[in-house]
Amino acid sequence: MLYAAKHGIIEFINAMREAKPALLSAVNSCNRGIFSYAVLYRKQNVFQLIHCLPGRKEMFRYSIDAFGNNMLHLAAHLGPPSDRHSRSGAALQMQRETQWFKAVEKVLHPKFKEAENDDGKKPYEIFTENHEELVKDGEKWAKDTATSYTIVGTLIITIMFAAAFTVPGGNDQNSGLPIFLHGEVFTTFLIADALSLFASATSVLIFIGILTSRYAEKDFLKSLPRKLLFGLLFLFLSVCCMIVAFCAAIIDMISRGYPNHKWSFIVLIMLLGSIPIIVLVVSQLRLMKEIIHSTWKNPIST
Repeated sequence: MLYAAKHGIIEFINAMREAKPALLSAVNSCNRGIFSYAVLYRKQNVFQLIHCLPGRKEMFRYSIDAFGNNMLHLAAHLGPPSDRHSRSGAALQMQRETQWFKAVEKVLHPKFKEAENDDGKKPYEIFTENHEELVKDGEKWAKDTATSYTIVGTLIITIMFAAAFTVPGGNDQNSGLPIFLHGEVFTTFLIADALSLFASATSVLIFIGILTSRYAEKDFLKSLPRKLLFGLLFLFLSVCCMIVAFCAAIIDMISRGYPNHKWSFIVLIMLLGSIPIIVLVVSQLRLMKEIIHSTWKNPIST
């Protein structure tokens, strides 16, 4: 049973539970049972089984091993590399560690939050001590990522700001207004340019917020992942709008210069313009999906 709990073999545990429920109380020489192993080795399928045992739940909530550790002390230890490395980046790995600690905290009686083990340490003290390096790695990863995105966002701001004053076709010498002002395609260019400028400026401000964050342990739970996701979404929007603005400007000029072949050029430009968008989606979609799944659909939440 303990081996199955360690490796997350929930089918075996369920089969043994139905055949002989008393096996769920099995412990090793350190007085650690299946749920202690589930917490230590981050096996959420085994850990969530505790909610299916209303008659025994209290017994497991109050379990203490031979070293005076309750399950929250065990959750404060660093999880195995196989579990942490399932997340992209140290910041999301730290988020998962914090989620595990919070999930176990919900299960235990409130008095165990401040309980000391035989070494006189409380769960939060052990958590801080064991995750010190991961917090530093998470901070470095988040800052490096935010810096890279900030550079991209700043470049887009510069380009789109300049494009707003160097419009296709130029300006009328008398009125100073754009010559193609009343064209439908030109209107698309103006709207896309403005959206790209504002979206990139918003993303840069969000990433600056990440760079200036305190990077406390609790920040990795929701604050930093949310900022990173919203920053990515606004940056993605700004890139898409920049491509649309560029395509609109080119199409407007070509349709006036080559009216007989404009549709061939339009199709070609649209196909070429979709390439950077596809590349951006493919390269960043996994990270965005991970953030959404781990932050809004917390799989460890109980």
